Amino acid sequence: MSLIGKHILSSDLFDRDQLEELFELADVLAPVARGRQVTRVLEGAVMASLFFEASTRTRLSCETAFLRLGGGVTSSTGAEIMSISKGESLADTSRVVTGYCDLVVMRHPEVSAVHEFAAATNIPVVNCGNGAGEHPTQALLDMFTLHREFARIGLPMDGRRIALVGDLRHGRTVHSLIKLLSRYEGLTIVCVAPDSLGMPVELMELAENRGHRVEQSDQPRTGLKGADVIYTTRLQTERFADKPVPYSDDFRIDKALFSEVGGPDTVIMHPLPRDGRPGSNDLATDLNGDPRLAVFRQTDAGIPMRMALFASVLGVADAVADSLRPATWYRPEYTGPEDAPFYKNAR
Repeated sequence: MSLIGKHILSSDLFDRDQLEELFELADVLAPVARGRQVTRVLEGAVMASLFFEASTRTRLSCETAFLRLGGGVTSSTGAEIMSISKGESLADTSRVVTGYCDLVVMRHPEVSAVHEFAAATNIPVVNCGNGAGEHPTQALLDMFTLHREFARIGLPMDGRRIALVGDLRHGRTVHSLIKLLSRYEGLTIVCVAPDSLGMPVELMELAENRGHRVEQSDQPRTGLKGADVIYTTRLQTERFADKPVPYSDDFRIDKALFSEVGGPDTVIMHPLPRDGRPGSNDLATDLNGDPRLAVFRQTDAGIPMRMALFASVLGVADAVADSLRPATWYRPEYTGPEDAPFYKNAR
């Protein structure tokens, strides 16, 4: 199925063939994302960036991706500065914005809002986070990261053991990710969370119905052992209607725990932001510099992956390869002193 003109509201939209086509295009666009090549395939196109909820990586990554493709961006952030604060409906806002741009990326704290917005417009709408629902573009870049990580160490994606750990009830990134993981074959997906923060049952059943083994554990020291990938998330305190259920110290993914459960090629991922405050029990900073920590390879993957998605949705994917030309400005060889040696060399 072609993605041209489609709303990207859920990871349900993608099958394995589409994922791999997007990965191939993202690989072609990686030099553009890094500022080493230039393309203008979306010259004249305009993207509206509507973020009713706070965002750093997703908003900047989406806007940068569209700009790198040669398009323009108009943006509005924070519900308090939009006309919705004056009582305007989402449908009215959607109909107005349709006349201003060619594609909308949107984040909203309510699960149904992006669907309501998309129903009122005839231009593509890309869901960049709808409450505790989904985050399909994050899942795409996570899968692109996994595609690269396993290719680097010479392992297939099929048959791997993937541990999802943290607030799996409210974490929209893992909701979208488990749907994409289930498009592969023979996985063991281990959901590691306190009982009250477990993965929604319907998502575990979806993975099981597609032939995967799904395990549950509330003990990270046992649930994470033998994992090829540890994907951890922070406590989504903004999603709690009442007092949050705290993590125990066992849910702190740090050097001490990883030395017990990790293998030489175990990949550690996190959608960020990670909560670095005392007592947060999130992904610890003492793993910075460990080459198995892929969180910044994830963030770097966001721009080429979103470029590939936007080019596909707006129907210019086939024009990308012939449009590339060298950039003329200075770019460093790598981004930071703690990047893994193999990653520095790849850049």
